[in-house]
This record gives sequence, C-alpha cells and structure tokens, in this order.
Amino acid sequence: MAFKGWSTWTLLVLLLSLSSVSGGANYNPTSAGTSLSQDVAAQTSFITAEELKAKLSKNEAVTIIDVRSANGIDDNKIKGAVYVKLRRLKYRLAFPPLKDVPRNRDVVTYCACPNDEASIRAAQVLRESGFTRVHVLKGGWVVWKKANGQIERTARGL
Repeated sequence: MAFKGWSTWTLLVLLLSLSSVSGGANYNPTSAGTSLSQDVAAQTSFITAEELKAKLSKNEAVTIIDVRSANGIDDNKIKGAVYVKLRRLKYRLAFPPLKDVPRNRDVVTYCACPNDEASIRAAQVLRESGFTRVHVLKGGWVVWKKANGQIERTARGL
C-alpha cells in the first residue's frame, strides 16, 4: 500500500517536471533567439501603409487579415479587413470568406504588435497554406491610423 502512494507521488512529480521542460517548445518570437525571428522576418514581404492605401484607392484585389489580439482590438479595423484570431487562422482558411481567396491574390496581414510578430506569423501560416503574394503591413494598426487609412467599425460577436 505504501508503494502505491509513493509511485503516484513520483509519477506526479515526473509529469510536472516534463511539462515545465516542454513548455519552452512553443515558438514565441519575442522570447526566441534573434536568429530564428530574423530568419522568419527575412522571408517576409512588408508593405507600407502608403503602398496599401494606393492599392485600395486603385481598387486592386487585396485581402486584408486582421490578426490583432483581443486586447489589441478597439472598435475599428482597416476597411474590408477580415478579423481572425491568429491561433485559428489555419482552420479558418477552410471556411468563407478566406476559403474563396485565390492563392495568387495579394494578402496583407496586420496586428498591433510592436514588431509585427503576429502579422509575421500569420504570413508564415498563409505561405505554408499555398498563398504566394503575402505581405505584412509594416507597423500594423498603429501606422495605419497615423497614415489616416480607411477604417470601419468592427462587427461585434466575432
């Protein structure tokens, strides 16, 4: 009977120690080594707010994806943008409206992160899913507002 209690305790300690070791396996661009985040950023195509505004004013086909975190969202978004939680982006590509986006169309991601981390990760997910013309809005939401880009109210209940 004493052995059963000891083995349960040992198993619990072992599981806790394994979970703390594997906790660092998730990629976080702000805590990862700079070489990895620089590699990902080097693969990323950036677009300025002025370049995006020009595309929109010419009515060019551009899909804009808002991947701001819940605490980065106010009541507005870039006009025409689709809001998607970054962690659900790959899943949402199988459903409208993203399902219907041609893989060779310009797609722009943006966030409210200081170094565009979420946008860069979203661009990586899109490239891995076959999109060929993916861009990150340099400076994201903050730069878009400063550039007086077109905005609209965010629909509630997303």
